[in-house]
Amino acid sequence: MQLAFRTFGRGTHPPARKITSDVPIVDLDAPERLFVPLVQHIGAPAVPVVGAGDEVKAGEVIAECGGFVSARVHSPVSGKVAGIVTRPTASGGKCAHIEIVNDFAYNTVTLPPLSDPTAEEIRERVKECGIVGMGGAGFPTHVKLAPKTAPEFFLVNCAECEPYITCDHRLALEHAEEIVRGARLLAKAAGAGRAIIGIEANKKDAFAALSAACEGASDVGVMLLRVKYPQGAEKQLVFAMTGRRVPPGGLPSDVGCVVDNAHTAYAAAKAVDNGEPLISRVLTVSGGETGVKGNFRVRFGTPFSFLREQTRGERSDDDIVKIVSGGPMMGVAQSDLSACVGKTTSSLLFFGEKEAAAQSPTQCINCGRCIRQCPMKLSPRDIERAVISENFARTEELFVTSCMECGVCSYVCPAKRPLVQAIRLAKKSLKEGRK
Repeated sequence: MQLAFRTFGRGTHPPARKITSDVPIVDLDAPERLFVPLVQHIGAPAVPVVGAGDEVKAGEVIAECGGFVSARVHSPVSGKVAGIVTRPTASGGKCAHIEIVNDFAYNTVTLPPLSDPTAEEIRERVKECGIVGMGGAGFPTHVKLAPKTAPEFFLVNCAECEPYITCDHRLALEHAEEIVRGARLLAKAAGAGRAIIGIEANKKDAFAALSAACEGASDVGVMLLRVKYPQGAEKQLVFAMTGRRVPPGGLPSDVGCVVDNAHTAYAAAKAVDNGEPLISRVLTVSGGETGVKGNFRVRFGTPFSFLREQTRGERSDDDIVKIVSGGPMMGVAQSDLSACVGKTTSSLLFFGEKEAAAQSPTQCINCGRCIRQCPMKLSPRDIERAVISENFARTEELFVTSCMECGVCSYVCPAKRPLVQAIRLAKKSLKEGRK
């Protein structure tokens, strides 16, 4: 057991509202039609290798990597490909989806298990199975496992600091051995000397389960972290667990660390030991005022509308005033339920009037809270002012690209200024300007 008395600087403490933390994982039935996104990761979209009329099995490759930074996509069910269609994504854009008509036979293909794999074999298996970072970013894991210099630590992120979300908590509680096994495998693949799993102190039952799974091991351990947001952000987690500061514009590998999510470690164990491609994930469905409550294992391509129907609870849609994919701090509000579950869908939140209440923004009162509590030590107030004046060169001078969009600034702002939205606009404008 290790206890981290040190945490990262600044940050905030939103109400946890982990109302599904005591709800076991349940397998959700798949719908009749699934729409599997070709963009479920950072990097180039996956390239389809199937077309309309093709018969597929669950676990079969339906799209190959579209570049060096990309990830394979596998069919979540067996059935027939209806075609390739463009649909909305949870992030607010649109992309191509492979439409599959479910035959409900669930005929499945897997790869041969690897009994004692080498580092290269682990990396290749992770690539074959389409595994990406499942904490939100979606970076292809096989790329992350090949740093230029072998890291000292492989850190497994089980902090789950966003309010409401409990999927990693339940996964650690119910599948601790698989997460520890996956941590070992990923650390070996990256060439790290040791794996450490970081989990916040409000999940002590899961901490105990992970500790028991690590008992007697010298190559993997668990660290209990203080509860603070955004503890699960990569740079903040690295500092909390190792005391090392990732430089501006740098990566954890610059300070001898590689970081991946607990769900990713779980998926890696399943891929290596059972030959299972990544076709589903555990996600949280929550929202205290709408009667929705649960942690579900859901197949990719499941429309949010179907997820809502299967987890409706006793209350009607009239009680819902806001729907968010992801956590309330960094998630994206949904205009409807057209988007589908993908590899980075950690939760779908249905909020009633009180939970979604938001004041209209007023003028900045220069209180400086956004500056004092920004975990990246930026000045969100000044960035927003530069955006309003369309001085995007100034936003670059204010290091806007270092912002991880955690939402702390908007959360603590008493004037309810749209600070995160201004930062996103600045990043988009700078990116378009470079193009």
